[in-house]
Amino acid sequence: MIEELKEKLELEANKLQFELNVTLPNEIRKAVEMGDLRENSEYKAALERQQFVQARLGQLRQRLSKLSQIDVTQISHDRVGLGSRVIVKDTATGSEESYQLVFGDAVEFEEGQVTMSSAIGKALVGKAVGELVMLRLPNATRKLEIIDLKTIHIPAS
Repeated sequence: MIEELKEKLELEANKLQFELNVTLPNEIRKAVEMGDLRENSEYKAALERQQFVQARLGQLRQRLSKLSQIDVTQISHDRVGLGSRVIVKDTATGSEESYQLVFGDAVEFEEGQVTMSSAIGKALVGKAVGELVMLRLPNATRKLEIIDLKTIHIPAS
């Protein structure tokens, strides 16, 4: 999971780096050749895009740095943590729900993914199979029982 996210972020960073170093300078050069820069929309658009790309590259590099600092060996094998897939049962309704805990700035959220900092994420972190979780929502409190857990250490099937 962590390696997959790193690969996605590195791929995006490489594309943006190419755009910043090759594509945008060519666009700016072409716009400059057109003449008067005060009324040149292509020039202004290229400069704005250049600023956006630089900012996004900074964000990606910071995120990659943080991902490199994560020690997977410190993530519990028997308790909910980063990357865990959890199945819970609502004690009031008996309905089952499945969640996967992901980073707060995951590139793409798939169905059932929740961030570690969300209400459900905070309630589940550190819990084990069989434990009851009290999920406090603005208009209700739900009791959820953890009935299955697959941690980041167990390969996805």
